[in-house]
Amino acid sequence: MDLTHIHLLLNHFPTIGYIIGGGLFLLSLITNSDDLKRASLVVLLGIALIAIPTYMSGNGAQDGIKSLPGVSKSMIETHEGAALVAMGFMLFTGAFAWLGLWQFRRLARIPAWNLALILVLTLVSFGLMARASNLGGEIRHAEIRAVQGGAPIAEAASQSALARTVGSFVTDTPWMWPTCETLHFVGLSLLCGVVFLVDLRVLGVMRGVSFAALHRLLPWAALGFGVNVLTGMLFFVGIPGQYIHNAAFYWKIGLVMLAGANALYFTLFDEPWSLGPGENAPLTAKVFAASAMVLWIAVMYCGSMLPFLGNSF
Repeated sequence: MDLTHIHLLLNHFPTIGYIIGGGLFLLSLITNSDDLKRASLVVLLGIALIAIPTYMSGNGAQDGIKSLPGVSKSMIETHEGAALVAMGFMLFTGAFAWLGLWQFRRLARIPAWNLALILVLTLVSFGLMARASNLGGEIRHAEIRAVQGGAPIAEAASQSALARTVGSFVTDTPWMWPTCETLHFVGLSLLCGVVFLVDLRVLGVMRGVSFAALHRLLPWAALGFGVNVLTGMLFFVGIPGQYIHNAAFYWKIGLVMLAGANALYFTLFDEPWSLGPGENAPLTAKVFAASAMVLWIAVMYCGSMLPFLGNSF
């Protein structure tokens, strides 16, 4: 199995996932069901996380098919640019979906402004993802292009390759890469600082502090995660070739996905939330806390080892 197979495995998840998650979200608004709202937001957040490896594996798929007969480079780059825009909107949707889950935990409701914003972002993300999927399908399905009279190839040739334009800006602008590196480390410090603080409380450190008091810090961790995703994607778009052939990078992305899923426990479940000052956490909460620390340490290790284990840079 290579990245082409992984991309084929993942590329239907964003579109179908947004049909399921968006449908559940619309139904939750119609029925005013808090349970459906939370379930739909979990789906939207999960699909946003899956969109990251879906996009990245597309560059590996590009390497695998770009030299095949009948494959248009301009169509591949147009699909790549459309996918980049769609992924960006999906990540914003996922961010506000997580914020809604956090708000429900603290306020027992999700503010109307966030519900409205999630609805708009979901509809826009689905439209953009559907377009990107259609462009991707046309790359290898000549029968689709034949029905449309070859218009997609002409359109692709006339459009700028957005992802390649962004990549050139990142690599050719002298201050851009160092700025992203600085922001990446700031975001990582913010993320791990809050996550480790919360996890250590669950593991028994700082028992005089209630978990609810630390829970309000989680949006800062989410902000750090968002900064890292943004800067990390800029690195990848800038020089995808130095990542897609790097095994350490695959491990890093897989561990990030697991760590993101782990964070849902501290957002959704009652066990850690019920911890008051001086109280000991149950075993399940401690397992999730310890695993979160191990996962993020492993993410940092794989990121640091990219030049040494995978010959990047």
